[in-house]
Amino acid sequence: QVQLVESGGGLVQPGGSLRLSCAASTNIFLFNVMAWYRQTPGNQRELVAAYPRVGSRPYADSVKGRFTISRDTAKNTVDLQMNSLKPEDTAVYYCKAEREEDGTTYPYWGQGTQVTVSS
Repeated sequence: QVQLVESGGGLVQPGGSLRLSCAASTNIFLFNVMAWYRQTPGNQRELVAAYPRVGSRPYADSVKGRFTISRDTAKNTVDLQMNSLKPEDTAVYYCKAEREEDGTTYPYWGQGTQVTVSS
């Protein structure tokens, strides 16, 4: 069973930075894409940034130029560096991974980590 474990969330002041990390229990080359989503109460999860096996890395318009997604294949981690944080970035951040097998997509989610941006 694939497990994803997020870490790095917390409380930060506006303008500050946080780095989230998602550790996978298996080789991340297994996945065709890994991504970060976020969710606020009463709203659907929204894509923040994605790291596909091939191709460009999309970002939500609201985080372009401030957030950077990266991966470490030796550690089987995908990180999200968040700079110039704003109160509207406050959310629970989730790591997601997808693999495909015989035409079926299998999604995996982490448990989430809270990010609070407040003075």
